[in-house]
Parts: sequence; structure tokens; C-alpha cells
Amino acid sequence: MKSYDVIQKAVDEPGVKAVAAALKVSQALVYKWCEPPADSEDPEQSGAKNPLDRVREMYALTKDIRLIRWLCNEAGGFFVSNPDLELRKSFDEAIFGETRDMVRDFSELLDTITESAESPPGIVPDEADQIREKWEDLKACVERFVIACEKGVYHPKKKT
Repeated sequence: MKSYDVIQKAVDEPGVKAVAAALKVSQALVYKWCEPPADSEDPEQSGAKNPLDRVREMYALTKDIRLIRWLCNEAGGFFVSNPDLELRKSFDEAIFGETRDMVRDFSELLDTITESAESPPGIVPDEADQIREKWEDLKACVERFVIACEKGVYHPKKKT
């Protein structure tokens, strides 16, 4: 699905007028976000670069996963990247490498919590943000591992 299709479906229920008013932009702009963007290949297209395309570009430029994690968190969920479904390492290297990553991320989370809790006046908002970031790292690492397990990535194939 294209970004403009997603936006078109999302604004359908509340209506373009309500969305435009809430965002303090013109209705015409919201309508343009619901169309394919204008490009040099097809001069007939009149859509404007929409917010989803801009966030995607921003991520492509920065490679900062916090952009995506923030959006997922705002939507009540969390981001998990797709696991590498092909074993490029030996079975032992892969499973123990993933296990080490989980333990390392858990250790970093515990260190962050301990440092925050031991410094007066306790855990302040900036430290809570750091704890959240470490938690997101751990959560994503474990979820990636579990998905890979469910897909049989760590099930050694018998040689025939």
C-alpha cells in the first residue's frame, strides 16, 4: 500500500475538513496528501509529499530507529525489525550470538536503572527516557529471536 493510500483511508472516517482543522493546514493540502506525489516522470500527478513520506525520508537519512520507535509507541505498540531468516553463521554461532545480545541488552538496562536509582533524587524524566530506550532495545532483540525461533531459523536442518 502506498503512503497516500494509507493517509486517504485514515482521513476517511474523521473527514478531510476535521483533519485539516486539527492539524491547522488547508483542506487542499490534506487532499494532496491523499494523491500520488508529483514527480518528473508523470507531470499529471499533483499530490504533495505527505508526512509519512517525510518520516520515511528522515529515517533513510538518519538511520535513527528512535524515529520509528517513537511512532510505534505513540500508536500503543513497539517496533521489531524482521529477523534474519537465513542462517549465515553456523547454528551454534547464530543462537549463542543472539543469546549474548539479549543478555548484553538486559545488562545495559539493569545498569541504566541502577545508575538512575542510585543518583538523588531518584529516577528523573531524562533517566526514564534512557531506561525506555534500553527497554526498547531489549524488547526488540528478544522479539526478533522469538520470531526467528518460530520460523525455524534455529532448527538445524538434517543433511540428506
